[in-house]
Amino acid sequence: MAAEKRGRGEGAEALEAMSFEAALKRLEEVVGELESGKLSLEDSLQRFEEGMRLSKLCQQKLKGVELKIEKLVQENGRIVARPLDED
Repeated sequence: MAAEKRGRGEGAEALEAMSFEAALKRLEEVVGELESGKLSLEDSLQRFEEGMRLSKLCQQKLKGVELKIEKLVQENGRIVARPLDED
């Protein structure tokens, strides 16, 4: 399976270059493979490790986006950008 070969042995740079959507899709594939119960113990361990790396990457990307989100508020008749968590 091409996804299996792509997922295994990916360097940190290749993993970091993945978009959130690509990482999430691959994570879903990995979960499906693990849930199938058709993998050997060794392959299951490799997929688990890959899944953990992908999960961490997705969390990091979401956190980065969260930090960039701003809400627009009206202040003295003009629109001002404020951090999302600031009220």
